[in-house]
Amino acid sequence: MGGVSDDATLAADIDACCRLSGTFTLRSGQVSSEYFDKYLFEADPALLARVATQMVGLVPSDTELLGGLELGGVPIATVLSSLTGHPTLFVRKQAKEYGTCKLAEGPDVSGRRVTLVEDVITTGGAVRDATNALREAGAVVEVVVCAIDRSPAGENPLADVDLEVRPVLTKAELDAVRESAGR
Repeated sequence: MGGVSDDATLAADIDACCRLSGTFTLRSGQVSSEYFDKYLFEADPALLARVATQMVGLVPSDTELLGGLELGGVPIATVLSSLTGHPTLFVRKQAKEYGTCKLAEGPDVSGRRVTLVEDVITTGGAVRDATNALREAGAVVEVVVCAIDRSPAGENPLADVDLEVRPVLTKAELDAVRESAGR
């Protein structure tokens, strides 16, 4: 599934705001000559609101909870929650080792349909880990919505865990706006 943004300038604005050039090591260990610094759009309230607004239509109708992944998915999930009325979970990379020792802060997930919310997906490592952990806790996790899917076109990096990826924007869309702008 490609991006479904109906915000005509969102791809160009996101690309201009957060695509960096250089040498970057990604979470997956891959080395890339470009990096999408999602914190640059997440720190901009207008851009963050535009991304979250575009995500509303990607959230499955049977969603009971939104699971924002630490750290980049949390601000998006919070805004998306305010737009949809769905309660939000804040999903850690690892369960904390003190207090409640929870992986997911918020309502109980057992038996509930959780839609994950992430900023950028390349190989899906953090999403895969969160999906497996939430499923072990009894959650039903079938969809992740993300701001940017930078995985290769036509590939679902999370097919191995039967997770559908629903992006607002794809790398191909961001590349196309960059090319049309002559950058």
